[in-house]
This record gives sequence, structure tokens and C-alpha cells, in this order.
Amino acid sequence: MFKKIILLSCFVLCILFTFSQELPPKPSTLVTDFTNTLSASEQQQLEQKLVAYDDSTSSQIAVVIMKSVGDYDINDYAQRVGRAWGIGQKGKNNGVVILVAIGDRKVAIQTGYGAEGALPDIITHQIIQNDIRPNFKAGNYYAGLDAGTNDIIKYLKGEYKADKKAQNKGGGGGSIAILIIIVIVILIVIFRNRGGGGHIIDSRGGASPFWWFLGGAVLGRESGGWGGFSGGGGDSGGGDSGGFGGFGGGDFGGGGSSGSW
Repeated sequence: MFKKIILLSCFVLCILFTFSQELPPKPSTLVTDFTNTLSASEQQQLEQKLVAYDDSTSSQIAVVIMKSVGDYDINDYAQRVGRAWGIGQKGKNNGVVILVAIGDRKVAIQTGYGAEGALPDIITHQIIQNDIRPNFKAGNYYAGLDAGTNDIIKYLKGEYKADKKAQNKGGGGGSIAILIIIVIVILIVIFRNRGGGGHIIDSRGGASPFWWFLGGAVLGRESGGWGGFSGGGGDSGGGDSGGFGGFGGGDFGGGGSSGSW
């Protein structure tokens, strides 16, 4: 019984560790390019514009370029990045994330709670379709991001407050809870039926293939997230802009839209 409890604890910790590692680490810049898609000068120009806007309004627009989001929905992934990094100011929640997955040919714009009033879903969709998508299709990634951020600034300027929606934390947290509940239910059934063939540890001291399969399925689902950070070399930010003071702890509620090119 003690061995089973230890194994269950290790399995749950493994799941939690995997989920905690799926997002990129918080950067020290507003423009983060893991793929070197933008040149150093392009990153610097974009960074300087976004830092100046942050300094003058406290609203934060973060641009993240990565290889892939794997099996994740890009909207959900962008929302989780915004929440994990704390983009926007705490209390105002006035952050915006532009997430570009180069290998997937997808882009998402996600807004914090406080930015949803000034930048509703219909506007983020228009920005993607009119500013970002045509430029990306032509291979002009900087032009698309420059035009897109210009329009975002135009809509956000001077507007920080919106009615805060009920915070649906959704995404990874719910998945973890459901998975842990399923594991616990299965263990209860096994413990009540010790005479059956469903033991975690077999007679030779090895784990049942079922548990290897379950653990592999969970870890396999997360493998896509790791692939998203590869390919980025030295430059991962906006060069020597020097003005960004860090993210302020903003929260995100799922507002925004996505598209492909």
C-alpha cells in the first residue's frame, strides 16, 4: 500500500512538472523571437516602439515568435503565456499578446481583461486579416507586426478599463485536475479489487503496462510545447532598447482571435 501511494505521488508530480515546463520562460523584453525571424534591427525598432508605449500608458503589448505550439490551440497557448508572464499591469490587466507560430503558420492576438473593451474580438480579427496576414503571406513578418501593433496602439490608447468578466481559468489547470481525478478513481477501483489484474506493481516488482501507457500519453501530449522554443539562437529580445522595466502581473480572460496565412 505504501509503495502504491509513493508511486501515485511521483506520477502526479511528474504530470505537474510537465505542465509547468511547457511555457517559455519570462523574458526581459517585450519582443521575444525564438526563431530569429526578425533581424536585430527589426527587433530593436519594434521593441523601442512598444517600450515607449508602455512608458507613456502602462499598457503592455508583447510579441512572441516561436516555432510551433504543437498540439495546442494557439489562442489557448497565447492566453496562458500572457497569464504566466503577467503581461500588463496588475489590477488594470491591460496587456496584449501577439503570438506567432512560424512553423504552424498561425498567429493569435490575446487581450487581458482590461484591454477587452478597447480591443474586442472583432477588432483583433480585423487586425490579423488586414494588417498581419497579407504581410506574412508575402514573407514580410516585420511589416505585419509593425502594422498590427500600430493599430493595436490606436485602439488601446487611453483606454485601460473594462468590466471584468468572471475569470474562467480553463486551459491547463482544468486538464490537470481532471487527469488527477481520473487517476485517483482508477486507483480506488484497483485497491477495492485486489484480486483482479489491475495492480500498479506486478508480481515481479515492475509497473503495469497500463501505467506506462497512461504516463506516456500525458508526456507525449506535452511534447509539442517543447518544440516551440527550438531554433532561436542568441537574439531573443529587442536588442539594446534599454527601457523595459518588466511585466506587471496582468491577467488574461480569453478575449482575442487567431488566424493563419
